[in-house]
Amino acid sequence: MIIIKLKPKKEESLLRFHPWVFSGAIQTINGKPSEGELVEVVDNQNNFLAIGHYQIGSIAVRIVTFMKEEINNDFWKNKIKQAYILRCELGLVNPPQNNTFRLIHGEGDNLPGLIVDVYDDTAVLQAHSVGMHMMRETLAKSMLEIVPAVKNVFYKSETTLPFHAPIEKEDGYLIGKANKSFNAIENGLEFSVDWLKGQKTGFFVDQRENRILLEKYSRGKNVLNMFCYTGGFSVYALRGGASLVHSVDSSAKAIELTDKNIRRNFPEATNHRSFAEDAFKFFGDKRADYDLIILDPPAFAKHRDAVRNALKGYKRLNLKALQQIKPNSILFTFSCSQVISRDQFRLAVFSAAAEAKRNVRILHQLSQPADHPINIYHPEGEYLKGLVLYVE
Repeated sequence: MIIIKLKPKKEESLLRFHPWVFSGAIQTINGKPSEGELVEVVDNQNNFLAIGHYQIGSIAVRIVTFMKEEINNDFWKNKIKQAYILRCELGLVNPPQNNTFRLIHGEGDNLPGLIVDVYDDTAVLQAHSVGMHMMRETLAKSMLEIVPAVKNVFYKSETTLPFHAPIEKEDGYLIGKANKSFNAIENGLEFSVDWLKGQKTGFFVDQRENRILLEKYSRGKNVLNMFCYTGGFSVYALRGGASLVHSVDSSAKAIELTDKNIRRNFPEATNHRSFAEDAFKFFGDKRADYDLIILDPPAFAKHRDAVRNALKGYKRLNLKALQQIKPNSILFTFSCSQVISRDQFRLAVFSAAAEAKRNVRILHQLSQPADHPINIYHPEGEYLKGLVLYVE
């Protein structure tokens, strides 16, 4: 195994079990590792530190173990087993009202670069590193052995792998084939999931608990769901007894999916309408009397260079909502940008509230659910931040 030696004192983060080695920390490499190859990392005195997948970029190694052990099929199987045990403990496996959960959450499950969501009998595997891409067949077979419900494994990494990597990036079934329904059942509600061409793995599993909370606030409300995508929040709002629900997304395909999910759960509903329109344009054109607004935009910043502009974007978006929302109303607002901290997001919303000159109170501070665990040694894993605000 090729050995990567770190510069003096650059081992400190690994001694604290942080799962990344940055390229600037490397002193020497005794060979020419291929992207995705397993490498051994040692300190400047040649003491063993960890084993991980090598990659080209600012993150040079993603650590898979801090122990000097053999990386074989049993190693990967045990990692998946530990993740599955946690989901069983959380009560997410096979309850009557739910067939959807995240099985593997990257660093949070000590498998950096790997995401796996389960929809009924299909696991959707997404690799964010070449190392995990190279292990996809082994991982798929291990999932079938560990998770009884899984019969099919779909690989969806065409848009998540490093663009420069010299590999074939083709989505498709690793095991099994498409089932007929493409359905996700979440808390008794049914959603059409497009893991073939949809965003992420086809559905945003991470908002499950926040959608339940929204349902509790929805009775009798006029609800605006911005950036609706599959219409998850809209469906929950209708079940919660909302008087009116408007769903907005710039993607016509997303609106089509939202309408399909509304019809699936509430075929007789006449109090829902959808709009394929830009969010800022919608706010500019419509002065409707909403008393519950959801802002769940895509990530405004995916790297640190974009943080400043992203914070401006969050402020601008929240300002629009705060200027238009009725008095004594509720605003659910989110950021899914990993590089935006909880404090930064809260400050952007604070700035918007001050400029709007509204009296605002925080009712809830939201995060991702337990099947999206945060590795205590990897705070960057806390990507989803949300606030529920009462606006006078």
